[in-house]
Amino acid sequence: MTKQQTTQPQGIARSLGLRAAVNARDLGGYRTADGRTVRAGVALRSDALHRLTDADLDVLVELGVRQVVDLRGLNEVEENGSDRLPGLSAADCDRVELTDAPATAAEGPVRLVHLPVYSPDHDIYVALRDVLASQDAEAQQALLGDGGGVRIMTEMYRWFVTDEVIRGRFAETVRLLADPAGTPLLFHCTAGKDRTGWTAAIVLTALGVDRATVYEDYLLTNERTAALIEHVLDSFGTRGVMQDPSLMLPIIRAESGYLDAAFDAVAEGWPSFEEFLADGLGLDADTLAALRANLLVP
Repeated sequence: MTKQQTTQPQGIARSLGLRAAVNARDLGGYRTADGRTVRAGVALRSDALHRLTDADLDVLVELGVRQVVDLRGLNEVEENGSDRLPGLSAADCDRVELTDAPATAAEGPVRLVHLPVYSPDHDIYVALRDVLASQDAEAQQALLGDGGGVRIMTEMYRWFVTDEVIRGRFAETVRLLADPAGTPLLFHCTAGKDRTGWTAAIVLTALGVDRATVYEDYLLTNERTAALIEHVLDSFGTRGVMQDPSLMLPIIRAESGYLDAAFDAVAEGWPSFEEFLADGLGLDADTLAALRANLLVP
């Protein structure tokens, strides 16, 4: 896509300051086409929360987070651990997240909602885990080389749009954001890049934020995670996990082409993004009006 010049206010995409979730940030501050601004401190996006420190938990309390939506699949939760959240025990979080179906925690200071964006046919996490564990350079090249990584990611982003069940998981996140009683709301996946990135793109577009700014927010992940990406690739090389760690770059970086694939799939299936919101995601006019009332300020 061709990006247009934008004049967004300073301080947008403010980091939440979570030491163990470097990609955690606020969607507040972006301007819409009609001159309104996304309200700060209401819609928050992040990478996974399973490593949060006690100090990080204090930050969530200070932010007044009422709901957390975890978009990770069961395999990721089993491998890395359930979220750590203020007011919820580890057992509470496990009961919600150690499942491959949508689930919600008992009410507490923070309500945890698990909406796994997952399918066995698109289980990138397991495929990567297995091929990395094998330390087999030929198998890694076969999966990720010659554009393989880009194909995997592009197909996944199209699947976000074409699969009816998965569309429903994204739609439910939007519905939760439309309810002022449930915000501030933080939504996340593992890296805070793909499922989180598409959720943010849906929300910002529904609010009337221009497409170029949506892409800027999406690509900001690369800036926020640059040091982590460098560390991961260096570690893969020095520990002998990969002969060519650069094969992982298409998987662990945000690329405009991936978001293009999702927006292209929308354009192929619906006459407009508004039609996609209504028909593809099942978001009625009242829900969209509530979303805009809750997330926008003059």
